[in-house]
Amino acid sequence: NCSTVLKTLHFITRPLSDEEGNFSLAYIITIHKELEMFVRLLRAIYMPQNIYCIHIDEKSPRDYKTAVQNIVNCFENVFISSKREHVVYAGFSRLQADINCMRDLVNSKVQWNYVINLCGQDYPLRTNKEIIQYIKSKWNGKNITPGIVQPLHMKYRTEVSYREYIHSGVPYLYPAKIRKAQPPHNLTIYFGSAYYILTKDFVEFTLSDARAKALLEWSRDTYSPDEHYWVTLNRLPG
Repeated sequence: NCSTVLKTLHFITRPLSDEEGNFSLAYIITIHKELEMFVRLLRAIYMPQNIYCIHIDEKSPRDYKTAVQNIVNCFENVFISSKREHVVYAGFSRLQADINCMRDLVNSKVQWNYVINLCGQDYPLRTNKEIIQYIKSKWNGKNITPGIVQPLHMKYRTEVSYREYIHSGVPYLYPAKIRKAQPPHNLTIYFGSAYYILTKDFVEFTLSDARAKALLEWSRDTYSPDEHYWVTLNRLPG
């Protein structure tokens, strides 16, 4: 019952300020378990002027998927990703899940300014207004995806090819004895966080630029590519 959900959980139903109403954020939330935690997270970050793409791990239980869908149906600005991945820890599927949501968000009618990605175990320490003011004060028109040139002790992630295996029903990555080619377009690989705040222009660039597409293909058999993909593209000149 959607009216009960909105009232009982005290979801915010109107912008709390003009500043917030005129600055929409997009969120990507990747989830696979703990329904109550997801609801708490959504309630904490929900604003009617924002937009939310939820990626549910394809291997999650059916009743979990149904429950999430029932909650999402209560909101016009919350939707489930049109393409879902079987997510493997540290695998390419984790990066692909974000990209699937990005494609949906770019094609949405909401004119959002920045996208923030979260997992189901995250929880905000700041209000929507504080997040917006922080972005505007220091990062206006810039991405927040910090990183450094890939350290030597992290080279193992991109020097050899990684393959997906299944042990006792649990998928995992393991290095194969195949050395990878050098990164495309002579790109310098940077290393940082899988989590980010990105401008809409940058998202559109990553979905269309030839270098971004080439790096994505090259990253398919690397370890935890979401920790080098965004930060490497962000360091490109211009």
